[in-house]
Amino acid sequence: MQFHGVDFAGGDDGGTHKIRVASWREGQPISIVRVDRRGLVRLVLASAQEGSASVWRIDAASGLPLATLGAHGQPAAWITAARWMNSFGSARGWRTALRARSRVEPRRVTDHESHAALAPMNLRAFKQTWACICEVLVPLHDAGVSLDPLAVKAGGCVVCEASAASALRARGWPSHGFKGGGDPPARLRRDLVERVRGAGVPLSQSLAEHAISDEAGEMLDALVLLLPGAQTVVPVEGAVEGWTY
Repeated sequence: MQFHGVDFAGGDDGGTHKIRVASWREGQPISIVRVDRRGLVRLVLASAQEGSASVWRIDAASGLPLATLGAHGQPAAWITAARWMNSFGSARGWRTALRARSRVEPRRVTDHESHAALAPMNLRAFKQTWACICEVLVPLHDAGVSLDPLAVKAGGCVVCEASAASALRARGWPSHGFKGGGDPPARLRRDLVERVRGAGVPLSQSLAEHAISDEAGEMLDALVLLLPGAQTVVPVEGAVEGWTY
C-alpha cells in the first residue's frame, strides 16, 4: 500500500508550485514533490494505471452541503452537483451565484463531525473547494478513479478527502500556531515533526528539518496526511457531501 498526503491549493494560478504531495510506501523513504493541479491529476492517474493499492488524501472539501444544493434546485447527486459548479467557469462565478441566492453558508455533516473551521463556500475556502472538485475530482471520476465515498469503483487507487487540521485535533495535538516566521511557530513545527515521527511515519533528518524550516507549514500538512485516518462509518449524506477521513 502506498500513501499520499496532498496539501492542496486553489489559487487562480492553477496551484503552480503550491501543492505539496508527500508519498510513502512502507520500507521506502518518503518523497515530497511540488505540482500544480494538472500535475496532481497526472500523478493520481499514473498511480491508478500501475494497479497497485494506493490512497490519496487531499486536504480540500470534496462536496457541497445538501442544503446548498437544495437551495439551488440541484439533485442530491455528487457528479451532477460537481458539473453544475463547473458550469460557472470559475470559482468566483460560482460563489457569486451562491451569494445572489443566499449569504448563508451551511456546513456539511462531515464539517460538524471533524470540527472544520470553515464551510466549503466560505470566502477563505471557496477557491480551494471549486478547484478541487472541478479541476481534480471530476477529471479523476471521468477517468474511472475511485472517489471514496462519492463514486466508489473497482481498482487499487482510492482518492478521498482529508484534513491536516482535523487529523491533528483528533490526536490532541496543536492544530494551529505552527505557520509563520519566528521562533514560536518554528518550535511548534519541530514538536509536531517529532510527534509525526513518533506515530510511525519515518521522517529522515533532512526531511524533518525541511518541514521545520517551511514557514508556510505546507510540507508539515502533507506529512500529517500520511498518518492513518480514523475508522468511521460514513453517513448517507457523505455520498453527496463528501467525508473527511
